[in-house]
Amino acid sequence: MKYNNFLNNRLKIALPLWTVFFPIVGIVLLLLPVGTDSNLYAALLGIILMTIVVSAVHHAEVVAHKVGEPFGTIILALAITVLEVSLIVSIMLTEGEKASALARDTVFAAIMLILTGIIGLCLLVGGYRFKEQQFVKQGVSASLVALTAIVILTLVLPNYTTSEPGPVYNTSQLIFVAIISLVLYAGFIAVQTVRHRDYFLPEKDDEASGEMHAEPPSKLTAITSLIFLLIALAAVVLLSKKLSPNIEAMVDGIGAPQSLVGIIIAAVILFPEGLAAIRAARKNRLQTSLNLALGSALASIGLTIPAVAIVAYFTGFTVTLGIDTKSILLVMLSLFTISISFGAGRTNILQGIVLLVILATYLFTTIIP
Repeated sequence: MKYNNFLNNRLKIALPLWTVFFPIVGIVLLLLPVGTDSNLYAALLGIILMTIVVSAVHHAEVVAHKVGEPFGTIILALAITVLEVSLIVSIMLTEGEKASALARDTVFAAIMLILTGIIGLCLLVGGYRFKEQQFVKQGVSASLVALTAIVILTLVLPNYTTSEPGPVYNTSQLIFVAIISLVLYAGFIAVQTVRHRDYFLPEKDDEASGEMHAEPPSKLTAITSLIFLLIALAAVVLLSKKLSPNIEAMVDGIGAPQSLVGIIIAAVILFPEGLAAIRAARKNRLQTSLNLALGSALASIGLTIPAVAIVAYFTGFTVTLGIDTKSILLVMLSLFTISISFGAGRTNILQGIVLLVILATYLFTTIIP
């Protein structure tokens, strides 16, 4: 697509100006020596945050179009996950033992939001518009097998080990789980990109053919988009961290548990991925949506747990990983529902409704446990 602006006319970079402008504004706001005590300033940061999220989605789509699937979705998933890990580690190093459950709460919130929220909305939007949507069953099956194993081993098994009291692993167990998390994620990436790449390629269709056969962006445009994607994602994470005191005050004000803070921050961080996945579903490219959603869920655990394990090993912090019984039931229900939904190779609107109902239940029981 051609844009009549300075970037395209003088620099031959085919990007709309607003996708470059808002990430820079976000970084400038972060550098200004102004606190977030003012509600007006916090509201301004929130508005800028949303515009940066939309910018990130645009840049992600440009990069994805240049490198092709499934590499485009992997780039976005890895970029967001690395920044999410950086946020968790920085808070752990700042707050110490007070943040012992932060990794668990953030990862669990991300998993539930992806499985029930992002996938649920994709199935709802796609089912409403196209009645039924198809995908490659082998790719989704491979993703779910790895995801189910990694969820149980990292978030459920700590409740049943006996070396340490409570839902925690001892040092050797934590190191072992970190290693197998990396093994599972690396194995998934190898299957997705090399061994069985065809399992993860979107099927061509009439609705999406115009975009799929459009001329790819130039190398300069793709590199610029990749740079501004990273800038935008960094701004999203850092603005979320800067706004977290306001979010905590709001949560305290309504008398909700502090775990709701993790859900809100995870939702903001995952918003670029969610928006990109939903837009793909609207174009009848459900396979791309599922690549992004399930790949992000695997990256969230597969990279976060090893990073947290390294921090815990060198600092001596205790890391709480086991989720409670209610959370175990909800995550197992989510995985079970998705496995059944994707068993037929076609999806419809009802499956999206069911997943969104589970999401609503998760959010409601978090606020009112």
